[in-house]
Amino acid sequence: MSYHTIRYEISEGLAVITLDRPEVMNALNAAMRHELTAALHRARGEARAIVLTGSGRAFCSGQDLGDGAAEGLNLESVLREEYEPLLQAIYSCPLPVLAAVNGAAAGAGANLALAADVVIAAQSAAFMQAFTRIGLMPDAGGTWWLPRQVGMARAMGMALFAEKIGAEEAARMGLIWEAVPDVDFEHHWRARAAHLARGPSAAFAAVKKAFHAGLSNPLPAQLALEARLQGELGQSADFREGVQAFLEKRAPHFTGR
Repeated sequence: MSYHTIRYEISEGLAVITLDRPEVMNALNAAMRHELTAALHRARGEARAIVLTGSGRAFCSGQDLGDGAAEGLNLESVLREEYEPLLQAIYSCPLPVLAAVNGAAAGAGANLALAADVVIAAQSAAFMQAFTRIGLMPDAGGTWWLPRQVGMARAMGMALFAEKIGAEEAARMGLIWEAVPDVDFEHHWRARAAHLARGPSAAFAAVKKAFHAGLSNPLPAQLALEARLQGELGQSADFREGVQAFLEKRAPHFTGR
Protein backbone atom coordinates (compact mmCIF):
# COMPACT_ATOMS: atom_id res chain seq x y z
CA MET A 1 0.00 0.00 0.00
CA SER A 2 1.04 3.63 -0.36
CA TYR A 3 1.55 5.72 2.76
CA HIS A 4 0.70 9.39 3.30
CA THR A 5 1.42 9.91 7.01
CA ILE A 6 4.37 7.57 7.57
CA ARG A 7 7.47 6.35 5.76
CA TYR A 8 8.32 2.65 5.51
CA GLU A 9 11.82 1.46 4.68
CA ILE A 10 13.28 -2.02 4.84
CA SER A 11 16.91 -3.04 4.48
CA GLU A 12 18.90 -6.06 5.70
CA GLY A 13 16.01 -7.40 7.74
CA LEU A 14 15.25 -4.10 9.49
CA ALA A 15 11.95 -2.27 8.94
CA VAL A 16 12.05 1.41 9.90
CA ILE A 17 8.63 3.03 10.27
CA THR A 18 8.81 6.83 10.54
CA LEU A 19 5.88 8.95 11.68
CA ASP A 20 5.89 11.67 9.03
CA ARG A 21 3.64 14.59 9.88
CA PRO A 22 6.34 16.96 11.15
CA GLU A 23 4.18 20.04 10.62
CA VAL A 24 1.97 18.87 13.55
CA MET A 25 4.76 17.17 15.52
CA ASN A 26 3.62 13.80 14.14
CA ALA A 27 0.24 13.97 15.89
CA LEU A 28 -1.80 10.81 15.50
CA ASN A 29 -4.80 11.14 13.22
CA ALA A 30 -7.03 8.34 11.95
CA ALA A 31 -5.01 7.91 8.74
CA MET A 32 -1.73 7.59 10.64
CA ARG A 33 -3.15 5.02 13.06
CA HIS A 34 -4.41 2.95 10.14
CA GLU A 35 -1.12 3.19 8.25
CA LEU A 36 0.98 2.37 11.32
CA THR A 37 -1.10 -0.73 12.04
CA ALA A 38 -0.83 -1.88 8.42
CA ALA A 39 2.92 -1.22 8.33
CA LEU A 40 3.50 -3.20 11.52
CA HIS A 41 1.63 -6.19 10.10
CA ARG A 42 3.57 -5.86 6.86
CA ALA A 43 6.87 -5.82 8.73
CA ARG A 44 6.01 -9.06 10.52
CA GLY A 45 6.12 -10.79 7.15
CA GLU A 46 9.32 -9.32 5.73
CA ALA A 47 11.59 -8.09 8.55
CA ARG A 48 13.45 -9.46 11.57
CA ALA A 49 13.26 -6.28 13.67
CA ILE A 50 11.20 -3.07 13.61
CA VAL A 51 11.98 0.53 14.52
CA LEU A 52 9.39 3.24 15.20
CA THR A 53 10.70 6.80 15.02
CA GLY A 54 9.56 10.31 14.11
CA SER A 55 10.47 12.93 11.54
CA GLY A 56 11.33 16.50 12.46
CA ARG A 57 11.69 17.69 16.04
CA ALA A 58 9.15 15.39 17.71
CA PHE A 59 8.52 11.69 18.03
CA CYS A 60 4.77 12.13 18.46
CA SER A 61 2.73 14.82 20.18
CA GLY A 62 -0.23 12.49 20.78
CA GLN A 63 -3.77 12.55 19.49
CA ASP A 64 -4.38 15.11 16.76
CA LEU A 65 -7.06 17.25 18.41
CA GLY A 66 -7.79 18.83 15.05
CA ASP A 67 -8.77 15.45 13.59
CA GLY A 68 -12.52 15.87 14.00
CA ALA A 69 -14.25 18.26 16.37
CA ALA A 70 -13.27 17.74 20.01
CA GLU A 71 -16.87 18.21 21.03
CA GLY A 72 -18.85 15.11 20.30
CA LEU A 73 -15.77 13.03 19.49
CA ASN A 74 -16.42 9.44 20.60
CA LEU A 75 -13.14 8.73 22.32
CA GLU A 76 -14.20 5.24 23.36
CA SER A 77 -14.78 4.23 19.74
CA VAL A 78 -11.49 5.78 18.61
CA LEU A 79 -9.59 3.91 21.32
CA ARG A 80 -11.32 0.59 20.72
CA GLU A 81 -11.36 0.68 16.92
CA GLU A 82 -8.10 2.50 16.08
CA TYR A 83 -5.68 2.57 19.01
CA GLU A 84 -6.32 -0.93 20.31
CA PRO A 85 -5.41 -2.68 17.00
CA LEU A 86 -2.29 -0.50 16.72
CA LEU A 87 -1.08 -1.25 20.23
CA GLN A 88 -1.88 -4.94 19.88
CA ALA A 89 0.10 -5.03 16.63
CA ILE A 90 3.16 -3.91 18.62
CA TYR A 91 2.55 -6.03 21.72
CA SER A 92 1.75 -9.26 19.90
CA CYS A 93 4.46 -8.88 17.26
CA PRO A 94 7.01 -11.72 17.55
CA LEU A 95 9.75 -9.42 16.25
CA PRO A 96 11.66 -7.02 18.52
CA VAL A 97 10.17 -3.52 18.26
CA LEU A 98 12.47 -0.61 19.11
CA ALA A 99 11.18 2.93 19.59
CA ALA A 100 13.81 5.52 18.63
CA VAL A 101 12.40 8.61 20.32
CA ASN A 102 13.97 11.56 18.55
CA GLY A 103 12.05 14.33 20.35
CA ALA A 104 8.94 15.08 22.36
CA ALA A 105 6.65 12.13 23.09
CA ALA A 106 3.43 13.30 24.71
CA GLY A 107 0.09 11.75 25.57
CA ALA A 108 -0.78 8.86 23.28
CA GLY A 109 2.54 9.50 21.53
CA ALA A 110 4.43 8.72 24.73
CA ASN A 111 2.43 5.54 25.24
CA LEU A 112 2.94 4.49 21.63
CA ALA A 113 6.70 4.62 22.31
CA LEU A 114 6.35 2.81 25.64
CA ALA A 115 4.48 -0.03 23.92
CA ALA A 116 7.73 -0.97 22.17
CA ASP A 117 10.02 -3.64 23.59
CA VAL A 118 12.97 -1.27 23.89
CA VAL A 119 12.95 2.54 23.96
CA ILE A 120 16.06 4.55 23.08
CA ALA A 121 15.72 8.32 23.31
CA ALA A 122 17.79 11.28 22.23
CA GLN A 123 19.06 13.23 25.23
CA SER A 124 16.91 16.21 24.23
CA ALA A 125 13.73 14.11 24.04
CA ALA A 126 11.07 14.22 26.74
CA PHE A 127 8.04 12.19 27.79
CA MET A 128 4.79 13.59 29.12
CA GLN A 129 1.49 12.07 30.21
CA ALA A 130 -0.30 15.23 29.15
CA PHE A 131 -3.87 13.94 29.42
CA THR A 132 -5.04 15.68 32.61
CA ARG A 133 -4.04 19.03 31.09
CA ILE A 134 -7.11 18.69 28.86
CA GLY A 135 -9.34 16.93 31.37
CA LEU A 136 -8.63 13.34 30.36
CA MET A 137 -6.85 10.31 31.86
CA PRO A 138 -3.94 8.38 30.32
CA ASP A 139 -4.99 6.02 27.55
CA ALA A 140 -3.35 4.18 24.63
CA GLY A 141 -2.15 1.60 27.13
CA GLY A 142 -0.64 4.12 29.54
CA THR A 143 -2.53 2.81 32.58
CA TRP A 144 -1.12 -0.66 31.79
CA TRP A 145 2.49 0.18 30.84
CA LEU A 146 3.33 2.83 33.41
CA PRO A 147 2.71 1.02 36.73
CA ARG A 148 4.57 -2.01 35.38
CA GLN A 149 7.54 0.01 34.14
CA VAL A 150 8.06 2.53 36.93
CA GLY A 151 5.81 1.44 39.82
CA MET A 152 2.54 2.83 41.07
CA ALA A 153 3.95 5.89 42.87
CA ARG A 154 5.80 7.26 39.85
CA ALA A 155 3.00 6.29 37.47
CA MET A 156 0.49 8.23 39.60
CA GLY A 157 2.76 11.27 39.74
CA MET A 158 3.27 11.22 35.99
CA ALA A 159 -0.48 11.00 35.35
CA LEU A 160 -1.69 13.48 37.96
CA PHE A 161 0.92 16.22 37.51
CA ALA A 162 1.41 15.76 33.74
CA GLU A 163 4.97 17.04 34.02
CA LYS A 164 7.63 16.72 31.35
CA ILE A 165 10.26 14.04 32.05
CA GLY A 166 13.56 14.37 30.23
CA ALA A 167 15.18 11.38 28.55
CA GLU A 168 17.98 11.01 31.09
CA GLU A 169 15.52 11.00 34.01
CA ALA A 170 13.29 8.57 32.08
CA ALA A 171 16.27 6.20 31.79
CA ARG A 172 17.17 6.57 35.48
CA MET A 173 13.62 5.76 36.58
CA GLY A 174 13.36 2.71 34.31
CA LEU A 175 10.78 4.19 31.93
CA ILE A 176 13.09 3.65 28.93
CA TRP A 177 16.22 1.63 28.16
CA GLU A 178 18.69 4.44 27.49
CA ALA A 179 19.21 8.12 26.65
CA VAL A 180 21.83 8.94 24.02
CA PRO A 181 23.52 12.25 23.15
CA ASP A 182 21.73 13.86 20.22
CA VAL A 183 24.84 13.90 18.05
CA ASP A 184 25.14 10.09 18.35
CA PHE A 185 21.44 9.27 18.44
CA GLU A 186 20.68 8.01 14.92
CA HIS A 187 23.96 6.11 14.57
CA HIS A 188 23.36 4.50 17.96
CA TRP A 189 19.78 3.37 17.43
CA ARG A 190 20.58 2.07 13.96
CA ALA A 191 23.43 0.00 15.40
CA ARG A 192 21.16 -1.33 18.15
CA ALA A 193 18.42 -2.13 15.63
CA ALA A 194 20.87 -3.85 13.26
CA HIS A 195 21.98 -6.04 16.17
CA LEU A 196 18.37 -7.11 16.69
CA ALA A 197 17.83 -7.72 12.96
CA ARG A 198 20.89 -10.02 12.87
CA GLY A 199 19.92 -11.84 16.04
CA PRO A 200 18.22 -15.16 16.84
CA SER A 201 14.64 -14.29 15.88
CA ALA A 202 13.04 -17.33 17.49
CA ALA A 203 14.82 -16.61 20.77
CA PHE A 204 13.65 -12.99 20.68
CA ALA A 205 10.06 -14.12 20.06
CA ALA A 206 10.32 -16.53 22.99
CA VAL A 207 11.66 -13.77 25.25
CA LYS A 208 8.65 -11.62 24.44
CA LYS A 209 6.19 -14.48 24.94
CA ALA A 210 7.71 -15.48 28.28
CA PHE A 211 8.00 -11.96 29.68
CA HIS A 212 4.43 -11.13 28.71
CA ALA A 213 3.12 -14.32 30.30
CA GLY A 214 5.21 -13.71 33.40
CA LEU A 215 3.22 -10.58 34.20
CA SER A 216 0.27 -12.76 35.24
CA ASN A 217 1.49 -16.36 35.55
CA PRO A 218 2.06 -17.99 38.94
CA LEU A 219 5.61 -19.32 39.35
CA PRO A 220 4.86 -22.99 38.51
CA ALA A 221 3.16 -22.03 35.26
CA GLN A 222 5.99 -19.67 34.36
CA LEU A 223 8.66 -22.30 35.03
CA ALA A 224 6.76 -24.76 32.86
CA LEU A 225 6.52 -22.18 30.06
CA GLU A 226 10.25 -21.45 30.31
CA ALA A 227 11.04 -25.15 30.05
CA ARG A 228 8.79 -25.63 27.02
CA LEU A 229 10.09 -22.60 25.13
CA GLN A 230 13.72 -23.37 25.97
CA GLY A 231 13.20 -26.96 24.82
CA GLU A 232 11.97 -25.68 21.47
CA LEU A 233 14.89 -23.26 21.14
CA GLY A 234 17.31 -26.05 22.00
CA GLN A 235 16.28 -27.79 18.76
CA SER A 236 16.85 -24.71 16.59
CA ALA A 237 19.55 -24.08 14.00
CA ASP A 238 20.36 -20.80 15.73
CA PHE A 239 21.17 -22.61 18.99
CA ARG A 240 23.48 -25.01 17.17
CA GLU A 241 25.13 -22.08 15.40
CA GLY A 242 25.48 -20.15 18.66
CA VAL A 243 27.20 -23.03 20.40
CA GLN A 244 29.48 -23.70 17.43
CA ALA A 245 30.43 -20.03 17.19
CA PHE A 246 31.20 -19.95 20.91
CA LEU A 247 33.46 -22.99 20.62
CA GLU A 248 35.19 -21.55 17.56
CA LYS A 249 35.54 -18.11 19.21
CA ARG A 250 33.78 -16.24 16.39
CA ALA A 251 30.67 -14.16 15.98
CA PRO A 252 27.54 -16.27 15.32
CA HIS A 253 25.61 -16.03 12.07
CA PHE A 254 21.98 -16.39 13.03
CA THR A 255 19.35 -17.09 10.40
CA GLY A 256 16.22 -16.92 12.51
CA ARG A 257 15.59 -20.66 12.28
